[in-house]
Amino acid sequence: MNNDNPIGLFDSGIGGTSIWREIHELLPDENTIYLADSKNAPYGQRSKEEIVGLSMKNTEFLLEQNCKIIVVACNTATTNAIKELRAKYSVPSIGIEPAIKPAATLSKTQTIGILATKGTLNSELFHQTAERFQNTKIIEQIGHGLVQLIENGGINSTEMAKLLNSYLQPMIEANIDYLVLGCSHYPYLIPQIKKILPESIKIIDSGEAVARQTKNILEERIGFHNQLEKSTQVFYTNSNPQVLNSILKNKYPVIFKDF
Repeated sequence: MNNDNPIGLFDSGIGGTSIWREIHELLPDENTIYLADSKNAPYGQRSKEEIVGLSMKNTEFLLEQNCKIIVVACNTATTNAIKELRAKYSVPSIGIEPAIKPAATLSKTQTIGILATKGTLNSELFHQTAERFQNTKIIEQIGHGLVQLIENGGINSTEMAKLLNSYLQPMIEANIDYLVLGCSHYPYLIPQIKKILPESIKIIDSGEAVARQTKNILEERIGFHNQLEKSTQVFYTNSNPQVLNSILKNKYPVIFKDF
C-alpha cells in the first residue's frame, strides 16, 4: 500500500462531505476521493440487503481508485454494512455511528434525542449501542424527508423548517439536553436546528471522532501522504453535480459518473 494513495469516502449522497470536511481539516496533506451515490439516496428507506450491496459497489469503486483506507461516511451504511465490508475487503474500513455514548455520558437530564434515518434506528448495531445506556432515556425520531430536501438543495426551505420543528418540539418537551445527529447529512441543518432548540440543548455529531480515528489508523497501520507533494481532493457523483458543487462552493473538481 502506497502512503500517497488517497483516503476514500462514500455516502448515499452529499451528506458525507460533512465527514470529509473534518478529515480534510485534520489531515490537509492527504489525498481524498469522495463518492456521492446520490442516485440511490436515501439509503435509510432501503433494506439491509440493498444497503450492503450498494456499500460493496461503492467500496469497490474506491478500491479501483487505489484508496488506502475506506471511510463509510454514512450512518445507515455503517450500521447495516460495516461488518460485511470488513469481512470482505482487506483495506481498513472506518464507520460512522450515532454519538450516543458522549451524549448519554454527559446528559444531566438523563434524556437525549437522536435524529436519524429509519435504516440507522432499525439496525442491530444501533440497538446494541443504545442498550448499553439503560439509565438514559433516548427519544428516537426518524428524519423523514430531510435527506431528500438536502439532496435537492432545500436546506433553507420553508418545508425543511416545518419538518425540523415537528421532529424537535417533542424532544424539547421531553426535556432532552443533548441532540445526537445520526445522519451525515444532518450537520448541514445545524443553523436551522439552532433556531428551534433552546441554547441549553447541545448538538453532537460524529464527524470529529471519525477524523481522529482515520488519523489513528493511518498512523498505526498505513502511513501519511508525502507532504512535499500538494494533496488533491476529487469528488464523484452519479446525480446532478450542482448541489455537490454548491456545498463545496465550487472549490474542488466534481466529476459526474453514472456508476
